[in-house]
Amino acid sequence: MLWAAGRLAPDVPARFETRGGTLRATRAGEYVVLDFPTLASVRCAAPPGLEAALGVPVRAAAQNAYHLVVEVDTAATVRDLNPDLGGIAGLDVTGVCVTAPGDRAGVDFVSRFFAPRVGIPEDPVTGSAHCALGPWWAPRLGRDHLVGEQLSRRGGLVHVRVNGDRVLLAGEAVTVWRGELLGP
Repeated sequence: MLWAAGRLAPDVPARFETRGGTLRATRAGEYVVLDFPTLASVRCAAPPGLEAALGVPVRAAAQNAYHLVVEVDTAATVRDLNPDLGGIAGLDVTGVCVTAPGDRAGVDFVSRFFAPRVGIPEDPVTGSAHCALGPWWAPRLGRDHLVGEQLSRRGGLVHVRVNGDRVLLAGEAVTVWRGELLGP
């Protein structure tokens, strides 16, 4: 992490130029806060083959520019999913985010994210999914500050704040790779 390595002062935001524009990351204690655009999802019919690929009934479905958001009945259903990744890869979306209400104190919703079509069988903790999940759950729960738990094997908690057309995602950063660039 740039702050831990001393490349950025703790109070200086990191800025990243992406295809979606400039993204900012700031520190808030032990958390890294990422500032993203929301991914508004429009309710739709579940695409043919979705329930068969997931192996569970779909309560509701919605699609945004990248992903399909799929709500199922319970957190246990999300936790126990053993989807047909080939079936999911056959859907015309980058990824499928399966969600349900949380089942423990302090967790508003749970999710898992599958994107085998782009080479990611299951993503451990997915920022872009939470950019859709925040706007999905906030109006239903009546508040803009939420906590989501991604139930992948590694898993993680994501603090979500919906702020107009932006979503702030906060969580603990995990260093997964460290290297050294040698240059002129």
